[in-house]
Amino acid sequence: MELGLDGKVAIVTGGSEGIGRATAILLAQEGASVVIGARRPGPLDEAKAAIEAVGGDCLALSTDVTSDADCQRLVEAATDRFGGVDILINNAGQSSSGLIENHEIETWAVDLDLKLYGALRLAKLCLPSMRERGGGRIVNLLNIGCKTPGAGSMPTAASRAAGLAMTKALSKEVAADQILVNAACIGSVDSAQWHGFHQARMPDASYEDFLENVGQGIPVKRIGTSEEAANMIVFLASDAASFISGCAINIDGGASPAW
Repeated sequence: MELGLDGKVAIVTGGSEGIGRATAILLAQEGASVVIGARRPGPLDEAKAAIEAVGGDCLALSTDVTSDADCQRLVEAATDRFGGVDILINNAGQSSSGLIENHEIETWAVDLDLKLYGALRLAKLCLPSMRERGGGRIVNLLNIGCKTPGAGSMPTAASRAAGLAMTKALSKEVAADQILVNAACIGSVDSAQWHGFHQARMPDASYEDFLENVGQGIPVKRIGTSEEAANMIVFLASDAASFISGCAINIDGGASPAW
């Protein structure tokens, strides 16, 4: 399938590890120039080297998406280096969950700033370039809890549900400009944060045994890979998805009870 990504310019936040890194690598393999942002310089440099190893053209910048200045710098750097932005992958985020009485309001504010406002900052900054270039793609990474939140899943489930509403509303606002906005709802997909889950849930087991145990609760009987998530994300960012907008697609091995 021809994805039509050759010559496109993509920004990927949280692009240094896990799903973000796999997505950036696949975008580069399909011919896009890639700008990756994340907070830690070391993993960023490693991701940049991996992207360049597959022949990609990559710019890596240490970026905190809760900072207006950092977001502005990231988009300006993409424009200065590559001439504009065609694709935005809002992937920055981390898991924060627990019982409501165990979280201060400040924890909710931090979570919303990272997951919702960070995506909004970058979308707002990228829209002028996308309009100028005749269209674009925005893919917001959420999780399946945004559709079916469970007990002890906040504030992440609430932040991601807000991201779901934002995705749908924004898709309608910018559709006439040929800017398509979708969400990828991630289930149990192996990425950097799962090493933390391993230590918290099954510290005496090997990482492989932990993932196998988690996989037994998924209909396909295994956990997903970052590369499998990247396949769908890159499809949504491509010309092959030219009539898809306002959708939230589960990448979860059939785990979610909601479409």
